[in-house]
Amino acid sequence: MNIQSALYVGSVMHLRLSPRMHKFRYRAFWFMVDIDELAELSARLRLFSHNRFNLFSFQDKDHGDGTATPLRAQVERQLGEAGIDLADGPIRLLCMPRTLAYCFNPLSIYFCYRAHGTLAALVYQVHNTFGERHSYVMPVGNESGAFHQQCQKTFYVSPFMDMNMRYDFRVTAPGQRISVGIRTSSAAIPVMNAVLTGARKDLTDRNLISVFLAIPVVTLKVVAAIHWEALRLWLKGLRLRRRPAPPKRMSTIITATTPSVSD
Repeated sequence: MNIQSALYVGSVMHLRLSPRMHKFRYRAFWFMVDIDELAELSARLRLFSHNRFNLFSFQDKDHGDGTATPLRAQVERQLGEAGIDLADGPIRLLCMPRTLAYCFNPLSIYFCYRAHGTLAALVYQVHNTFGERHSYVMPVGNESGAFHQQCQKTFYVSPFMDMNMRYDFRVTAPGQRISVGIRTSSAAIPVMNAVLTGARKDLTDRNLISVFLAIPVVTLKVVAAIHWEALRLWLKGLRLRRRPAPPKRMSTIITATTPSVSD
């Protein structure tokens, strides 16, 4: 079996532009997991397991809606609401793995392909530190190279960010490198830019132990960084925003007929 799953090693950068300048960058790594290869990966790798403890693992409950419904069925249902049929094409999830039984993904992305190999849609799943999760389901057009998507923010993430904001995504399809850029703006005024970049490596035990030694307990590091940067923002005088109730639906579906959000 020719494994399509891979490892991406790189960094995340956040640059806040308003109302205060604030920038940070940290090293990180992600799995690009073909969800149909999970059993094969678990059998091949000593340091990775599916739904059981290991140095690295993929627990289904960490993703999707957290229920026992298979992830493929969940994603296909969301895509169906957007009028997209993959015809059993591959679904590959970019995410941080559970490391020594701990997992937190601020953002994970499902790359959803048609059976003949073209990219049909992306599903951006966002987790906040309050235990809530929400997905933005967006079709991919006929763009070549980097492609662009946008949507209105509907899910509370940061206590220092308002809700009436827009996300603009710029994504390159995964290859030898991957890049995901997100611009957050309010009334046409840029508020924050975030960029994820990584270089592809084969998903092998050797590479897994290498990234663990170089960037240990990566998901715990991410949570610590979120709280540390929040403290720095508070010390810079940013006020806290009240957390609203989460959306009633776990997904925001963007279709070809969804009105464009304007500046």
